[in-house]
Amino acid sequence: MPPPSSEGTSVADVVELTKALIAAESVTPARGPVFDVLEAALRPLGFDVDRFVCGEAPDGPVENLIAVRGSGGRHLAFAGHVDVVPAGDGWTAGPFSGEERAGLIYGRGAVDMKGAVAAFVAACAQVPVDAGTLSLLITGDEEGPAVFGTRAIIDRMAERGLAPDLCLVGEPTSTGRLGDMIKIGRRGSVNIWIDVNGRQGHVAYPHLADNPVPRLVRALAEIDALILDEGTEWFQSSNLEATDLSVGNLATNVIPGRASARLSIRFNDLHRGEALVERIRAIVERHTPDAHVVGKVSGEAFLTPPGTFSTLIADAIREHTGLTPELSTTGGTSDARFLSRLCPTVEFGLLNATMHKLDEAVAVEDLRSLQAIYATLIRRALG
Repeated sequence: MPPPSSEGTSVADVVELTKALIAAESVTPARGPVFDVLEAALRPLGFDVDRFVCGEAPDGPVENLIAVRGSGGRHLAFAGHVDVVPAGDGWTAGPFSGEERAGLIYGRGAVDMKGAVAAFVAACAQVPVDAGTLSLLITGDEEGPAVFGTRAIIDRMAERGLAPDLCLVGEPTSTGRLGDMIKIGRRGSVNIWIDVNGRQGHVAYPHLADNPVPRLVRALAEIDALILDEGTEWFQSSNLEATDLSVGNLATNVIPGRASARLSIRFNDLHRGEALVERIRAIVERHTPDAHVVGKVSGEAFLTPPGTFSTLIADAIREHTGLTPELSTTGGTSDARFLSRLCPTVEFGLLNATMHKLDEAVAVEDLRSLQAIYATLIRRALG
């Protein structure tokens, strides 16, 4: 099958561009054809396009794109991703067909988040080239490890001296109707692995063995009883969940020599990831001093306090939909956790009801409305 192309497609046509992006199969980590489609849409609009590949296996290689138009004045960046999760089996039509039926466009990535990328590109076509500085920061790895994705884009921007004043992330934030919710922050995420070593032996001779299970269970009981906080004005309370507990013992008459567990903590801005890892390590070591505890922080919590930027977005949404969006910090993590270090960062995009599901789909009407909202936001943000 030849690589998809946007040739013959109007760059200002959000529907056709969405279909072309969907047709460019791009299971994470994405490279090549989907970026070809995007670049072909951006260059006629006056964007300078910088595509680069970085990283090695197992977390790479990853392709990224930085597109910039204009210079001087306020700089508005749009951030997003064109990689998608695997489609799975059972779709009504091909998951990369971009088929349109009854006012809906079907395909993996329709809402998460190729539709929003297409809407922003189409919106740029409605804004004069000399209206300020616009950039698109698009990665091929948001759904995967995200090691060589947006973080690499940020490094590349620093090398080029690019510093946005505002950043809009096009994640699907709407829940019931387009425009009913925007995200002004996200909780942080940390995973923690706990390994407890013992000494294997026969269950009939426990004095000759050392069972690690009771020690791990006691530690987990204390951890489970933790109340990390009661939440804040903008964040729900932090939560800690045990996501795995394993011994791997296939025999009924053997005391195991090892037991392990895994924890996941989603935390608000009262905490830092590494501090939570150390808190868990201290509890575990009280019960089993020789345990091995390793933590991996996926992202810190961040908050862009309500202000000028969120008001600009809310006003644009209200003008085109009549809705006043809820300002929220709910949900999982996104690449906004990295971009928020650069400037005020807010997320707003399509309905999230079908993302990562079979028959993921976006309404044509929502695509056109999102394009209009983005165009209004661009004019006002750069004005």
